[in-house]
Amino acid sequence: MNQPATRIEHTAEDTRLNAQGADVPAGRAVVSVAHDADEQARNLVGWRQTYDQLAAGRFVGTLTEIPLDTMKIFCETTSHTLRQACEVRGDAYWFGIPAVPDQQARIDSQPFGEHAIAVRPGNVEFELLTPAQFSIYGVVVRGDVLRHYADQVERVPLDLGLPQAAVVRAGAARLAQLCALLAQRLGETEDGHAISDNERDEVQAELLAALFDACTTRDDETTGASEGVGADQPSRRRWIVGQARDYVLAHRTRPVGVPELCEQLHVSRRTLQYCFQDVLGMAPATYLRALRLNGARRDLCGRAAGSVQDVAAAWGFWHLSQFATDYRRMFGMRPSEALRAA
Repeated sequence: MNQPATRIEHTAEDTRLNAQGADVPAGRAVVSVAHDADEQARNLVGWRQTYDQLAAGRFVGTLTEIPLDTMKIFCETTSHTLRQACEVRGDAYWFGIPAVPDQQARIDSQPFGEHAIAVRPGNVEFELLTPAQFSIYGVVVRGDVLRHYADQVERVPLDLGLPQAAVVRAGAARLAQLCALLAQRLGETEDGHAISDNERDEVQAELLAALFDACTTRDDETTGASEGVGADQPSRRRWIVGQARDYVLAHRTRPVGVPELCEQLHVSRRTLQYCFQDVLGMAPATYLRALRLNGARRDLCGRAAGSVQDVAAAWGFWHLSQFATDYRRMFGMRPSEALRAA
């Protein structure tokens, strides 16, 4: 008889626990391999689930997961057709995206795969039927974090920004962007390198934005106009961009993200994007990083410049190798070369 995974007492909010219940540093990947379907089910902490193997042969399953501060991301691969009885424990939401576009699974008898994403809240049991050689990306986000993000960054109630249906249709480009982001982040940490605090904030913010973009059904232009920043108000858009610039410069010692700007300026993420695109022709994150890089360049070229590390830290760049890469891409030389030239 299969042993159900209900014996696992961790909730979905235990984002740092591994399959054995041990604490794992946030941002560090955990990889596990299972040779039994229920062993595979137990490896994913924070779930109540049972896997029934529906095809003959020896089962093999792999799981790569990264616990972050407010969410957990993972990629699960299973060798055989499975019927899965699943339930995310606690106040959380699960998003499931097939890792290969032409693969198709079923959630509560509804097909999802290409151009679709599965969404289920915590403490609600659902059924998954997955084919052989199936891979799926998963994101589990704490409910309070998702509600706060919807209210303060997207500026919509969660039930409007996140449809209640188990299957949400999404454009191919948005799903591809979300899958590429997950693949990049999961691949970056497989060598044991943990994501830093600042990187984790950035990863979580970009994942939340990508999830809302994939799940949204709103009319973009209507949303922008409804917040009083329409095309007939260019001065308002310039003001918002200016306020964002001033705020970032006032907090230059740390990287200010788009969600924080939205909360400070009381605008939605989409409105902020419209403003930057209209005024500067680029995304907010792109400009704000360039703003900090230019500030670092001026300091490096100044007579009172300290070390490269000091200048990088003064402008919120804590990952020196990434700072050097970004600096060279932007200005055609390494930071150390700019410092020596000064």
